[in-house]
Amino acid sequence: MTSGDLPTVLVVDDEADVADAYAAQLEQSFRVDVAYSGEEALDTLDAETDIVLLDRRMPGLSGDEVLERIRTEGLDVRVAMVTAVDPGFDIIEMPFDDYVTKPVSRSDLVDTIERLLTCAEYEDLLQDYYRTTSKYATLLANKSATALENSEEFEELERKRDALREQLEDTVDKFEDRHFATVFREIHERGEVAHGVTEE
Repeated sequence: MTSGDLPTVLVVDDEADVADAYAAQLEQSFRVDVAYSGEEALDTLDAETDIVLLDRRMPGLSGDEVLERIRTEGLDVRVAMVTAVDPGFDIIEMPFDDYVTKPVSRSDLVDTIERLLTCAEYEDLLQDYYRTTSKYATLLANKSATALENSEEFEELERKRDALREQLEDTVDKFEDRHFATVFREIHERGEVAHGVTEE
């Protein structure tokens, strides 16, 4: 997804009326593609797809098989199973990002999509932050205080690191579920300790 574009959501359900209803509910906020089978879903998926809402029980290629193909092929997309299948312990090994049990409302769908988009945003920021923090910690451990104080490059790196930390905090605040926010903050804090860098 490029900056300024609407996120692209692929709705996959073999019941055409269900898939079309979901699409109609979402099209005001997102760019929506629809697939009525697992095979069509894999044909429709492309680099522009951000989120897949995937039914589990479909004839032919099931949702579980579509999910496995998505992960095996390394497609960079978030997948929410949206299904009438009650979750069993088999879901522990399934590589989906969220699981929503039908029936679902428009707000359920939108909340799920927005949560997954926030997770993706956080993941990208976290990766950039850790790259920056790793460089920061390496220089901190290997350069003298005088050298660091006189380096414009190090000063810029420090500013970038601080800005990324603020962006991470802002992203965490987007989670309405406080449990999610707490978990992400703990991950962030553990990462800083692992890099040998903590708040002063």
